[in-house]
Amino acid sequence: MKILHVVANPKPAVESVSNQVTEAFFQALKKARCSASIKKIDLYKDPPPFFSYDAYRHFWNPVFQMDYKPSGAEKKAARYALKHGRLFNEADVLVITTPMWNFTVPGILKAWMDQVMAPGLTFTIGPAGVVALHKMKKVVVLAASGGAYDPEDRRNNLTHQIKAAFSFIRVPEAEVAMADGQNPFFYKDCAQRKDKAIQTAKALAQKLAAL
Repeated sequence: MKILHVVANPKPAVESVSNQVTEAFFQALKKARCSASIKKIDLYKDPPPFFSYDAYRHFWNPVFQMDYKPSGAEKKAARYALKHGRLFNEADVLVITTPMWNFTVPGILKAWMDQVMAPGLTFTIGPAGVVALHKMKKVVVLAASGGAYDPEDRRNNLTHQIKAAFSFIRVPEAEVAMADGQNPFFYKDCAQRKDKAIQTAKALAQKLAAL
């Protein structure tokens, strides 16, 4: 099993609840003697560019014009996507470590998703619909938020956005361990909420190791 671990949190683990949940997840995976190989991408050390017009033309123009030849500038704009799309396609499981910022994912994570989710790279699109070019079986989201939200709360754009995006490119499953209610000014039980998320993360790791 190959795991691609994408980190979208700039904080050290001592200051970051999502990183603490992630540590518990990988410790449980190790304890379960899972032999998975793990490729970690820290987006703050290898930041994605915003999806540009040149990158758009490189990936989307061939969808509608089969003989389209990208320009030199378009090929250059596609370099990050091609590198990270290859890593995505090679993995069986995607693990995302992220906080919730302003009710959704950090911009740096959205920028990475925009790079990787490109036609001809991780999926094809045509008369038959969307067809995966990857072998990704599952997305595991390890997250934290200051506020607390029910699963169907429309303010929780983080999990809704991630699930919708990866479902579109035919990743069949997404699971979440979220430590919500981590703002101590509003939630006096934030420590208990974090512990619950850690237990959920451990359970997800054990489930993954059993595959």
